[in-house]
Amino acid sequence: MSGQRTGDRRSLVRAFAASLSGTSLEWYDFAVYGAAAALVFGDLFFPTGAALTGTLLAFGTYAAGYVARPLGGIVFGRLGDRVGRKKVLIWTLSLIGVSTVLIGFLPTHGQVGILAPILLVALRFAQGVGVGGEWGGAVLLSSEFATPETRGFWASAAQVGPPLGNVLANAVLGGLALLLSDAAFQSWGWRVAFILSAVLVAFGLWIRTRLEETPVFQQIAEKGEAPTEPVKEILREHPRGLASGILSRVGPDVLYAMFVVFVLTYAVDTLGFSKGEALAAVMVASLVEVPLIPFAGWLSDRVDRRLVYGAAAIGAAVWVWVFLAITRSGSLLALFLGVTVALALHAFMYGPQAAYIAEQFHARLRYTGTSLAYTFAGIIGGAVAPAAFTWLLSKDDSGHTVAAYVVVAMVVTLVGLCIGRRVVDEVDAAPVKVAARV
Repeated sequence: MSGQRTGDRRSLVRAFAASLSGTSLEWYDFAVYGAAAALVFGDLFFPTGAALTGTLLAFGTYAAGYVARPLGGIVFGRLGDRVGRKKVLIWTLSLIGVSTVLIGFLPTHGQVGILAPILLVALRFAQGVGVGGEWGGAVLLSSEFATPETRGFWASAAQVGPPLGNVLANAVLGGLALLLSDAAFQSWGWRVAFILSAVLVAFGLWIRTRLEETPVFQQIAEKGEAPTEPVKEILREHPRGLASGILSRVGPDVLYAMFVVFVLTYAVDTLGFSKGEALAAVMVASLVEVPLIPFAGWLSDRVDRRLVYGAAAIGAAVWVWVFLAITRSGSLLALFLGVTVALALHAFMYGPQAAYIAEQFHARLRYTGTSLAYTFAGIIGGAVAPAAFTWLLSKDDSGHTVAAYVVVAMVVTLVGLCIGRRVVDEVDAAPVKVAARV
């Protein structure tokens, strides 16, 4: 064994940085796609003559990234439980980076016709496969250096990645939208955000290659207890944990889709704000969310994780109605306030989430279990939500059906939390015996 041990402060800080930097850079790639789908992809890749139809088709390619995630979760989750967390995280980061840069060089529908959206969907699918294998490993990279009593805080490193990556994506896209004319942004400006990811991913790879394997996986490998068929074992030994992990993620995924992706279209097309104002609102709210996520993780180490998580879900179910009411006035302050409070509530679900889901599975199956829960929840929650919101708003411009959709998603999350379990963490010390017992 390399001398790394659970709870070692220096190892924890390095693992936290590696998990945070990698997921931030990967979610920059994912977030920049979501923003571009809301703002420009409908016209460039799906020119139907009807703005609503083009936006729905663009959000369809956004959903393709979610549909691809289970494949990444199965493939990379299995590898992560067999060959190690570090190696797989390097592979996932590389896959997303290459896919994102290539999107920046894609020809449009006006240049190559139907080939353009086909290539876009293919690269989006590749992005999704990479992200599907990323989250579970990033959670374990930091949490498996921590003690059970501090796991909520340290595991939250992977959770900070999405809002931080979203800040970077919206800062770049918002800056380009403000500096360039609409014609220039539509023609080539959006491409810059995708191509820039090459530098960011290179930095993330440098961070990850310098980190050692987690002590928990080293112990499993030394004992020869790596699973041969982790997916089957998860389904056989941990169906309750898998169901809880999937359902508990649905609400946060839907809320994030509404207030990071759909809100861009809603603010511009329905409320009359500019693209720059809409992007700025999301960016400011994401900045507020960044410190709240580790705080929520820390709080969940001192209070039952389900209590923190569930209270935020209830708050989100109420706040979505408030958001619709206050933004109808067209006030920019109301837009900023509405998005910020929504993402703050998201933080109090998202902060405890990584540790909560990881604790539903035994250490030797955690990469596979957390990846499956994450990816299948993404299909149910985040994948269809932006398109569903757009369609519902076209049928009911009051937004009440959109709010009801969010409420249902929060109820699903509460059900998931109710069927989950608090884990007694002697599991890492005796993997095979405990796996049979739970």
